[in-house]
Amino acid sequence: MSSPPLEPAMEWRIEIAPMDYPAALADMEARAAAIFEGQAGERVWLLEHPPLYTAGTSADPAELLDPRFPVHAAGRGGRYTYHGPGQRIGYLNIDLRERGKDVRNFVHHLEGWMIDALGDLGIAARRAEGRIGIWTDDLQGREAKIGALGIRVRRWITLHGFSINVDPDLSHFGGIVPCGLAEYPVTSIAALGVKASMADLDAALYAHFPAFISRLRRCGPDGSTGVEQCGTGR
Repeated sequence: MSSPPLEPAMEWRIEIAPMDYPAALADMEARAAAIFEGQAGERVWLLEHPPLYTAGTSADPAELLDPRFPVHAAGRGGRYTYHGPGQRIGYLNIDLRERGKDVRNFVHHLEGWMIDALGDLGIAARRAEGRIGIWTDDLQGREAKIGALGIRVRRWITLHGFSINVDPDLSHFGGIVPCGLAEYPVTSIAALGVKASMADLDAALYAHFPAFISRLRRCGPDGSTGVEQCGTGR
């Protein structure tokens, strides 16, 4: 299902049925190549996967504790993560050639986009110094991870993206050390007692997307964007 584009050549696509991981990966890579060649526009692709684990480029085999589901090499940065029903996956094919060529800036504002969307649902999410991902406090008062990021950039086109836990089976995370952080629990929107659906999250992401994409600015000849310095990651 596609919503009206947010700007020319920007596709917003939502899948209803769970997507096979290898097929989604192939589609995402083909779209990135087409964007580079000027044959397709940028895309935000929201979907779910059947239960599986993915291994990033820094994955440690010792952190695959119980491979109860298929394990796929993802080609993105990061370590092991879980994907499954009840988790919103966002695959982003964004052309950074037109948006500042600044990967740190992209990741920083992607985190901010996720935080803003969760805020609309009443969840006080945040970054954590020295730890990748999006964090909040669970019902026991523990710092817990509710969202993950894993990005790859090829020829300045982004691949992969983020995940946010809406209502997945949290026990499935027990097959891995999620993102290499054994000391922190994983939570979800439902586990926090928030009555918000996948559609509610999608609507919040859609509402905050224009602000996110507008912060990815082209560098000017003096090294600035007119709003913030390029290359700072801010």
